[in-house]
Amino acid sequence: MVVDGALRAVRADPDLHLLLVGPTEVAGAVVDALDPVQRARITVRPVHAAVGMADHPSAARGESTVRAAVAAIRAGLADALVSAGSTGATVTAASLGLGRWPDVRRPALVATLPAVGGPVVLLDVGGSLEPRPGTLARHALFGAAYAAVAHAVAEPRVGLLSVGTETGKGDRARRQTDPALRAALLPCDARYVGLVEGYDVCLGTRADVVVTDGFTGNVLLKAVEGAYAMAGGPPAGGRAPRAAALLGVAGTVVVCHGAAVGEDVASGIALAAHLWRRGATDRVSALLYGGGTEDRTDRSTDTEVRT
Repeated sequence: MVVDGALRAVRADPDLHLLLVGPTEVAGAVVDALDPVQRARITVRPVHAAVGMADHPSAARGESTVRAAVAAIRAGLADALVSAGSTGATVTAASLGLGRWPDVRRPALVATLPAVGGPVVLLDVGGSLEPRPGTLARHALFGAAYAAVAHAVAEPRVGLLSVGTETGKGDRARRQTDPALRAALLPCDARYVGLVEGYDVCLGTRADVVVTDGFTGNVLLKAVEGAYAMAGGPPAGGRAPRAAALLGVAGTVVVCHGAAVGEDVASGIALAAHLWRRGATDRVSALLYGGGTEDRTDRSTDTEVRT
């Protein structure tokens, strides 16, 4: 999976450099399959300990591939992190190693889904599983800024996922978050459109950004993915995402689906490179915490991505 994804990514992007953190035998399989020119864009850092999918996220505090990858970013050896391992371990390692944005306790994973009316940004899809009004409201700000920066959506429409569109529908967290978002000043001239339902995520006609908690978002994402598979694919020839960007940490981090295949890992690497080249993390942070929209960072195309 990782080998296939890395090969696809390097062959598709001539300006991409990869720092492979993991067992030497796995990294060697990537290097051996490339021609000499492409091999020059691969660096290997041998690390054998990894956090398993069933391990507690706190296992990321010890020596592991994901912790070593975060350390590489902090040391300036890589620009972005892509992980197809444990989501909890990746979020924990990135939060501890890269630091979080001001007042952010729980970072969010954001995925972009192809929909009938255009792409829909969905968050959280697994970064924070507990729904809290303050977290949901903050993630609405994240989503609006991300849609504007990463996808150039003008005046993003933001909706809050619930079991009905009428005011007062939903659990306590949604009932408390809804009026807070109605009164909130959203970035990027975004506007809050109110409560939305699950089918609005697939239609994309009411909202460009849909906000929910990580538990519900992860379940919804995988249900939509399954529905697309049964229907023969997403609308307009799109592809269901199997990679999500982590917002709320001081760095470019992308987490791939636990069931990702090589093509998905390659897409995750491409997403990380795209976000770093656009200076997305810095620009979203500037929109939320000051600096306005003047930061138009367009970095060199040479990008070092850890996977």
